[in-house]
Amino acid sequence: MSNAPITTATIVHDRPSPARESENYWGSDAIAAMLREMGITYIALNPGASYRGLHDSLVNFLGNTAPQMLLCLHDETAVHIAQGYVKASDRMMAAALHSNVGLMHASMPIFNAWCDRAPVLVLGATGAWDAAKRRPWIEWIHTCSDQGQLIRNFTKWDNQPGSVAAALEALLRAAQIAQTAPRGPVYVNFDVSIQEEKLAALPALPDPARHAPPQPAQAPADLVKAAAKLLADAKRPVMLAGRCSRDLNAWNARIALAEKLNIPVLTHIKLAAAFPTDHRLHAAPPGNRLAPAARKLLAEADVILSLDWLDLAGSLKQALGDKPVTAKIINVSCDAHAHRGWSMDYQALPPMDVYMMCEPDAAVPQLLHAVAPRPAIMLPPVDKPTAPPGNAVTLYGVGEALRAALDGIDYCVARLPLGWNGAYLPFRHPLDYVGFDGGGGVGAGPGITVGAALALKGSGRLPIGLCGDGDFIMGNTAVWTAVHYGLPCLIIICNNRSYFNDERHQEHMAVARGRPPENRWIGQRIGDPDLDLAAMARAQGAQAIGPVTQPGDVRSAIDQGIAIVRGGGVCVIDMRVEPGYDAE
Repeated sequence: MSNAPITTATIVHDRPSPARESENYWGSDAIAAMLREMGITYIALNPGASYRGLHDSLVNFLGNTAPQMLLCLHDETAVHIAQGYVKASDRMMAAALHSNVGLMHASMPIFNAWCDRAPVLVLGATGAWDAAKRRPWIEWIHTCSDQGQLIRNFTKWDNQPGSVAAALEALLRAAQIAQTAPRGPVYVNFDVSIQEEKLAALPALPDPARHAPPQPAQAPADLVKAAAKLLADAKRPVMLAGRCSRDLNAWNARIALAEKLNIPVLTHIKLAAAFPTDHRLHAAPPGNRLAPAARKLLAEADVILSLDWLDLAGSLKQALGDKPVTAKIINVSCDAHAHRGWSMDYQALPPMDVYMMCEPDAAVPQLLHAVAPRPAIMLPPVDKPTAPPGNAVTLYGVGEALRAALDGIDYCVARLPLGWNGAYLPFRHPLDYVGFDGGGGVGAGPGITVGAALALKGSGRLPIGLCGDGDFIMGNTAVWTAVHYGLPCLIIICNNRSYFNDERHQEHMAVARGRPPENRWIGQRIGDPDLDLAAMARAQGAQAIGPVTQPGDVRSAIDQGIAIVRGGGVCVIDMRVEPGYDAE
């Protein structure tokens, strides 16, 4: 991962009036200048007085460029946008949060970034640590004795530097740690007094190139050799393509390895695209749970190559139940470096026979060189979803229409709703799909979509977020940021007017207890009054379509939405889908 400056299409710029020339410098000027030297292009924020000094420096010292501020209407949105940017670019972005209150607001998206292994640079502020300097009331309630403790259990590192020099070092260390695999969010908290300290001169800035993250670790040669022998001797090998980068060369290396081995490949819908889903070796559509064909493959496998698969032990349990795991497991992952006691996002402990403590992008080329070719195989055809009965708008209908409408268009799916079948839309490029939110935090979809749109601005690739209605309702103010800064994107709300996942839980609970399952909707349905989600989008300056209630109108609505986005606009479509899932 690199944070070197990149060429990108210009977004709308809130251009400040020229500042008067001055020989005076402030602590926050040095902090802002360090962010520029580090290659931080954007900083998403919801404003707050605790970082008023840094805000002034970004505007009046740097001219609101490199980094440019992106105003957000909620603290959560700021972190979600930064996460979406990382997911689509493999580049770190910053988000700024106001004191303890902004940090508490944004704790959920920071947890999402943690589970998603996304290197977001979160900047905070407090004021003032010296009690004698605090403004009455407000700066007391916005000061904590250990603000970073609020999120320490799900960040890679946090720091509250005590001087300007320490602040510059903290930023460099934070960036280095965040971008060292397994990646993750970091938090640097700036005292108001340090930001507003008058400096005799701007200090010399350290060279970020001398504090860069390390080169990826390589797998030991003996482990590569052992893995190659297992794969050569296997009768029924399977590859699990999990957490991988957006790098096209790494994508092509995974394809080359699969084709050399003629090995069936599975991918995970919670993770970004790691292998083309319509390739002859892609054995089953990705889903929230393993498809029947995927379970059968794993249950019968004698060697499993896991490329940082999410929840390897859980997938084996889905396939085998309580039966012992007899397959030899080759695990390529350095994720254990991020495992700790508070969060259980590491999942159950899988058995391993060859354990390469490195990233898949590093190990795959080594394996490609070491393995012997295997004979071609014939996989059974992948089961395709079928149209559900009835005459209503469904996820199946949205998927079919979207696939047809996107034919010949480069796209990036930044969000998918629960119940989406991985066969609806093919992923043929590492940017075709950037994965789920990581931590299951409802409300992330709109912000992540806007962040992806920021990363993809000018690329020609169409950003699309397919959000549930609950997801959109919680995070919809990200639409304003997209409109204000001219970030074209398409948000399709798969609106079943319910927290339907919980309806299903309540139905299962009632059935298990011998109680009426027809009551599952109580406390779940979103209606009476009905919410006009398209109006929410229009109120923020976006173009909106819907509600779309007839199957015959789905394709035309999507075509219209795509045309709006390709013309530089932001479009939100309210699709009134029938409750129900076509995939697990």
